[in-house]
Amino acid sequence: MSLTQNLREVMKAISSVPGFDRILQKVTVISATPEKVTCELRVEEEHTNKMGTLHGGLTASLVDCISTMALLCSERAEPGVSVDMNITYLSPAKIGEDVVITAHILKQGRTLAFASVDLTNKATGKLLAQGRHTKHLGK
Repeated sequence: MSLTQNLREVMKAISSVPGFDRILQKVTVISATPEKVTCELRVEEEHTNKMGTLHGGLTASLVDCISTMALLCSERAEPGVSVDMNITYLSPAKIGEDVVITAHILKQGRTLAFASVDLTNKATGKLLAQGRHTKHLGK
């Protein structure tokens, strides 16, 4: 089974149980390669704020979850725990728009991993948000 198919199965299992990770139910895994994961989300009303655009909290959750998936696709395959995360919001995504979420692992050290996540508008390629995520990998 390919890395992409394995990750699809992991996402399906995670999003099908009660709890916060159900937000991933509408996220589609497009590709998974070592240390890089690309997913898509069509913005629906349930994903938006009162302005009708992608909610910043959901954006932050996507940065968290998809960067963790990229870590799971690395040689160590450890999810780690978050120690720092920042998101820069650049442009809104409206209902009906498709958002591409691409996570890259920048570096994995002995105890820390660093990831970058871009959210872009699929139709225009415009950068919507960019996140950086640091995770502790130690035991």
